Amino acid sequence: MDNNEKSGFRYTYSAKEQEELKKIREKYEPREEDKMERLRKLDASVGKKARAVALTLGIIGALVLGFGMSLAMSELGANLGLGSELAMLIGVIIGILGGAIACLAYPIYNAVLKSEREKIAPEILRLTDELIK
Repeated sequence: MDNNEKSGFRYTYSAKEQEELKKIREKYEPREEDKMERLRKLDASVGKKARAVALTLGIIGALVLGFGMSLAMSELGANLGLGSELAMLIGVIIGILGGAIACLAYPIYNAVLKSEREKIAPEILRLTDELIK
């Protein structure tokens, strides 16, 4: 028996507070992942990986393009010990390479997305079959 029960004192929370208590408690209770939740996570994971790869490639391409432009249009080449014509030529080549890398981001996004969908398709189909029945 509690001290509260011995003294006859008992406090109850309002309905709003009870609801808040339940929500807080749910965060910390162990719970099993249901099939629909698993299906949503699998579906989302496919796009996340493809986006991460494409963004990384696009950012790298943009940085390389920017470096090439800086080399071609500023005094960076002279600071590196290159002549202005040579710096311009190397800068243009590096800039074109960076632009090509950035342009490859979208086709690579589609390729990774297709690959990940093919990898995960059997599990998605199995789960959807179980949920439909």
